[in-house]
Amino acid sequence: MSNDYIIEVKNAKKYYKETKALDDVTIMFERNKIHGIIGRNGSGKTVLLKAVCGLIKLTGGMVKVEGKIVGKDIEMPQNIGAIIEKPGFINEFSGMENLKFLAGLTGKADTEHISQIMEFVGLNPKSKKHVSKYSLGMCQRLGIAQAIMDNPDILVLDEPTNGLDKNGIKEFRQMILTKKEEGKTIIIASHNGEDIRLLCDTVHELEEGKLVVAE
Repeated sequence: MSNDYIIEVKNAKKYYKETKALDDVTIMFERNKIHGIIGRNGSGKTVLLKAVCGLIKLTGGMVKVEGKIVGKDIEMPQNIGAIIEKPGFINEFSGMENLKFLAGLTGKADTEHISQIMEFVGLNPKSKKHVSKYSLGMCQRLGIAQAIMDNPDILVLDEPTNGLDKNGIKEFRQMILTKKEEGKTIIIASHNGEDIRLLCDTVHELEEGKLVVAE
């Protein structure tokens, strides 16, 4: 693998009965850049991200992450922080309790670090409010906190600005640029062309499972 490419998607195919969710998609993602994937609902964006994260098995083709074939050399890449579709949390827990529970599974983040991450995304780590009472925007902020708290080298973010107000979107964009400065590789899937235009070094457009634009 070229040192420049941290993720390689080659001839990726994913079929669901008669539907071609991914139809022979090849994309190379360079490290330390922000990559945008745009397309309408059903274009294949989320399926592609799930394949990169090892959450689905491809019908054909392959995905390599850091030189290892997902589903063969490794089941799931360990160095990825992701939000894919709606973030899932335990409703009866506070935001802090949710992140502490998840951190307990990996052992990578302590309470002080989690508090800093929550403040970084604009949430109060001392709040006892249950996630069931969170707004959509607060859930999205918590999802972003969960994605970055283990300090992964790769961030995979599916519609990350869903539910965020204008100020939240501005804060998110600044956070992403900060993460790029830290040397992270970031993939953002969005139908929001402004997010993609302002943030991304490369843009890939999917339509009905096919790659139609690569810039």
